[in-house]
Amino acid sequence: MINRERLLNEFLDLVRITSPTLAEREIAEVLKNKLQTLGLKVIEDHAGEAIGGNCGNLIGTLSATLPDAPGLLLSAHMDCVKPCQAVSPVVKGDMICSSGDTVLGGDDKAGLASILEALRIIQEQRIPHGEILVVFTIAEEEGLLGAKNIDRSLLHADFGYVLDSSGSPGKIIVQAPGENNLLFKIFGRSAHAGIAPEDGLNAIILAAQALSQVPDGRINEKTTANIGMISGGLATNIVPEAVEINAETRSLNQTELQSLTNEIVNTIGRVVKEHGGRFEVTIQKLYDPYVLSENLPIITVAKTAVKTLGLQLELKATGGGSDANYFNAYGIPCAVLGIGTQKVHTTEEFIKIDDLYKTAELVVELIRHVRS
Repeated sequence: MINRERLLNEFLDLVRITSPTLAEREIAEVLKNKLQTLGLKVIEDHAGEAIGGNCGNLIGTLSATLPDAPGLLLSAHMDCVKPCQAVSPVVKGDMICSSGDTVLGGDDKAGLASILEALRIIQEQRIPHGEILVVFTIAEEEGLLGAKNIDRSLLHADFGYVLDSSGSPGKIIVQAPGENNLLFKIFGRSAHAGIAPEDGLNAIILAAQALSQVPDGRINEKTTANIGMISGGLATNIVPEAVEINAETRSLNQTELQSLTNEIVNTIGRVVKEHGGRFEVTIQKLYDPYVLSENLPIITVAKTAVKTLGLQLELKATGGGSDANYFNAYGIPCAVLGIGTQKVHTTEEFIKIDDLYKTAELVVELIRHVRS
């Protein structure tokens, strides 16, 4: 069905392009040219300007050959986590990995390559289709900032798929958590640690006393919390006056997410005040959770496509966010698809070549089965 040699070579070319978060210009230009060559009308929005990046999201539209068919959104992100400078992909037997000193970048260039190959196939084989909206986002790896700041007026689709999950093709993410970021500043009093320690109030100790009482880790099957970073103090001979704590809460349930966030804030505030200190907190909602019913067209189409290819169907919940969280919040039901990437965000990242092929074949089948 697909052109395997073409897909493999395109994937290898894409991973060689350095594209860290907020510096996606080079790959954006390559992708823009590819989409235009395929006949898509491409617009670059101004999301990059809002977040300090060097380019925006790419939104490409392919006109329908089946005017009454639902509009379909296909999305993947252009940025990679570091280290992603000068990636040198290596084909080892049935898999592709990096040379070992960088990530591979299959997250998410396997998604990008699969979408491009599917677009070529539907045109070469004249497969009828509704309008297809291709969205290649920036800054996904640092808080979904591209999707968060996308020009929503350019989004016009009935439902869609985000190609951005580890796991084999056939895995469909139907539920994902919301996430809050919490930044605490805890204040004590500084003093000379050797001459007058009794005049000080150690902010590090205040933080430790507070953190010993907050929930952390897996709270239940839906909800997690993590104290991720702590910093403070100037020198060993100074009683530290201030400490910063950066934490997160996640939950598949919005009510539980807010409840856990409030519990952590209230606990830290209470303990710090009881010991004579003060605190400030900034809460940033990164994204909301979503749940997709199995009866929605987005899921029934995906199940049919997976079955057609003989893949193993997995309807899963995940503990991580993706651009789909924002697309769902914008009113476009979106599921995340497994694309075969493994050990992502590490220098041991790899993808099986067959999974790359199966992902592109699945995208073709998704397009084929979207009907009125």
